[in-house]
Amino acid sequence: MSTGTTARVDPVRVEISGLSKSFRNVRAVTDLGFTVEPGTVTGFLGPNGAGKTTTLRMVLGLMKPDAGTATFNGTPYASLPQPLRTVGAVLETAFHPARSGRNHLRVYCRAAGLPLQRADEVLVQVGLADAGRRRAGGYSLGMRQRLGLATALLGDPSVLVLDEPANGLDPEGIQWLRGFLRHLAHDQGRTVLVSSHLLSEVEQTVDRVVIVGAGHLVREGSMAQLRAGADGAGTVLVRSPQADRLAEALRADGTGVTRDGDALTVTGRTTAEIGSRAFAAGVEVHELRSRTSGLEEIYFQLTAGREQFSAPSADVPSPEATR
Repeated sequence: MSTGTTARVDPVRVEISGLSKSFRNVRAVTDLGFTVEPGTVTGFLGPNGAGKTTTLRMVLGLMKPDAGTATFNGTPYASLPQPLRTVGAVLETAFHPARSGRNHLRVYCRAAGLPLQRADEVLVQVGLADAGRRRAGGYSLGMRQRLGLATALLGDPSVLVLDEPANGLDPEGIQWLRGFLRHLAHDQGRTVLVSSHLLSEVEQTVDRVVIVGAGHLVREGSMAQLRAGADGAGTVLVRSPQADRLAEALRADGTGVTRDGDALTVTGRTTAEIGSRAFAAGVEVHELRSRTSGLEEIYFQLTAGREQFSAPSADVPSPEATR
């Protein structure tokens, strides 16, 4: 399946600084700041009502913040000379059901002053070339997601902002999307910001993660950085029928050990060091492996207990209505 050319785009850095927004005197986003670097896929995560969509709307100029800024290489979205050539976004997938996917894209091309052949080019990119002349009203949810992605790609933008792009995709489609987004970022130098609830998929796709809760930044960093700061990261699990003897040998020099039956959880030692100590003590080992936290575990550790806020729908205009 085609993923387009490997030509690189101009690098664009997205910077969010001090972003705040209230609805009816309730804060939806508070002093939020993070960066999205070119050449990377950044996951934007948080529970429902954490302020993710409100943040994305402010980043795209669809909603005015009470305070703070969101810029693309220092320029707000509303001031970009050719916004669709800088930023492509999918917050909602909206289309006329009687139009074909191809005609839907051609309407956007005309409105944006883009060559009409871009419609056919992006249909190939997202794997809808054979379905382009079919009515979009008959598309599956996954096909609609691809059509939305195709719309975002029309201007060949340096930045992609995608809200739940994997929603409705089958396993094959999710695998395709993972490779496609990484191709856009790593091979073409684009800046990709993805909001998603599919934590296991995000972990396999993104380079960096931004986690928000109740409108506040909770954590920002690479997966390695998140794991380094998570409870349970950097530990080693050991199973032995002689767990008591191994625990005694490890504790002799102050190594932290907790025991649960034949299993030991060891901190502050590598697997090689523990294996060597077990060999020296003449202890039989049945399992020895590093234990690192996955994104789902880290996510729930960081967001547990945070109250969430959902912005009233009447205060949130649709992307189509604000174009």
